[in-house]
Amino acid sequence: MDRNHIRNFCIIAHIDHGKSTLADRLLQLTGTVSARDMQEQFLDGMDLERERGVTIKASAVRMDYVAKDGQTYVINLIDTPGHVDFSYEVSRALQACEGAVLVVDASQGIEAQTLANVYLALEQDLEIIPVINKIDLPAARPADIAHEVQELLGVPAEDMVLISAKQGLGVQDVLEKVITQVKPPSGNPDAPLRALVFDSHYDAYKGVVAYVRIVDGRLDKRQLLRLISTEARFEPVEIGIFNPAMQPIEALETGEVGYVATGFKTVAECRVGDTLTVALHGAEEALPGYKQVKPMVFAGFYPTDNDAYPDLRDALDKLQLNDASLVYEPESSQALNFGFRVGFLGMFHMEIVQERLEREYDLDILATAPSVEYQVRKRDGETISIDSPAQLPDESVIEEIREPWMNIQVYVPEEYFGAVMDLVLNKRGEYVTTEYLDKSRVVLHYRLPLSELIVDFYDRLKSVTRGYASLDYQFHEYRPDDLVRLDVLVNNEPVDALALIVHRDDAYHRGQKLVTKLKELIPRQMFVVPIQAAVGKRIISRANVAAQRKDVLAKCYGGDISRKKKLLEKQKKGKKRMKMIGSVEVPQEAFMALLRLDED
Repeated sequence: MDRNHIRNFCIIAHIDHGKSTLADRLLQLTGTVSARDMQEQFLDGMDLERERGVTIKASAVRMDYVAKDGQTYVINLIDTPGHVDFSYEVSRALQACEGAVLVVDASQGIEAQTLANVYLALEQDLEIIPVINKIDLPAARPADIAHEVQELLGVPAEDMVLISAKQGLGVQDVLEKVITQVKPPSGNPDAPLRALVFDSHYDAYKGVVAYVRIVDGRLDKRQLLRLISTEARFEPVEIGIFNPAMQPIEALETGEVGYVATGFKTVAECRVGDTLTVALHGAEEALPGYKQVKPMVFAGFYPTDNDAYPDLRDALDKLQLNDASLVYEPESSQALNFGFRVGFLGMFHMEIVQERLEREYDLDILATAPSVEYQVRKRDGETISIDSPAQLPDESVIEEIREPWMNIQVYVPEEYFGAVMDLVLNKRGEYVTTEYLDKSRVVLHYRLPLSELIVDFYDRLKSVTRGYASLDYQFHEYRPDDLVRLDVLVNNEPVDALALIVHRDDAYHRGQKLVTKLKELIPRQMFVVPIQAAVGKRIISRANVAAQRKDVLAKCYGGDISRKKKLLEKQKKGKKRMKMIGSVEVPQEAFMALLRLDED
């Protein structure tokens, strides 16, 4: 294949700006998918992606297109996720391309992920083709939005393609722009093989299938291959292209995009971002940009039925084969028995994983309150990382606790400036700067602890701005603060799954709210159940769940008062003994209450 007739590009946009719909129209226009097989959001294979209208997994497809100049071109399209939690996946997809089609909604304009993805594309030195979508909507403002994008990219507004992906208007112009503006792939066909692994999925018969872009050399299925970072070696089971289904071929040339079935049984051996080369006399230097994906949010996943623990382990194993960013390890809790500590890229990622486990594997799961990774420096100089309040050592041996802080950008109409400022300051955030996108929209830059960001910040941001705000965030630094563990004791027994790490100034209010909620949720027993919140050895809040009463005097009518006293004393002793041996079961709703503490 002549490299001058190859174009590799991806589609980037904020959530719901029309990436997947534009990809559908391109597949139809090039005849890659027949009308009979076509369905909406064709490249979004998961039911969850279709329901939520969000691309969760990047996908690739190869299209043949006869351009207006009469030449036939091979166009490789990579459809990328739009949510901030999957930005690492987007950056790898961008590295496999020479150009990016930036889709902007004609009614909403530039939003958080639009800008974040533009910066990622500029870092990779890609040719950006701005496209204004949804021009058929009654609220569309294509001329205004084109000027917004012009100020961002410097591309003249009159050169931008105006399209309606839903109706198919202007879609052919997008392909023509890709052919004329995106450079053909560079690379040395005679150099040793170097191929970037930009995504992967697991196949029961072929093992891990790596999605690759050939940067240098040639990939032949009769070669013994190795991955530079993991040093894993294998002979390919199959190599091929996405058309859009997997289609085996003999070899992949420089500049082409395709797949390699590795036969590996775990994704750990074939990491996204790694470089593939030949095992003998191959390339020594990896392609830039590889890094291990680091989870930011941690939560405990426990089966509601203890017998389902092996099923949960198998389900997590299988899910990890298709999602390399998912990490987990076994843990046990006094209250919830055996489960797993699972690490996620963000709250949306956690939500998706939980829903997939419940749907695809028919599991009933209880998730504990999400936590972040803290760094604890002990008095003896040792520094440890913890991702669960239960792992926090005793207060007496701690010198300082550092928590992760994030840089956040909020894109919002100017009239909501004050409401956003109040929200961030209530969450211990600090103001950095303000940028004006145009006369009515601003970008507010803040710094905020990740622990405050993960629980309900996004929901509250949407409610105070009536849905107009969009949010982007990146890791900033670990910063020491006055943090303590807030323990919850039910019937004088600490419940480890209800513990939280909070700022000392918030501990009293959080403890009081939690105790009040638990009092409503914990069922009454035959004895009084005390619920306490404690910091260290100090109880900061308490409430009692009243005992159920049994009227032992009902059958004692008439007679001396001493008979009544005797019966009441007997009941009192019974209740005391019951309290010593009785256990209080904490219902599932109590664990969910932790997520809703700040709503009131």
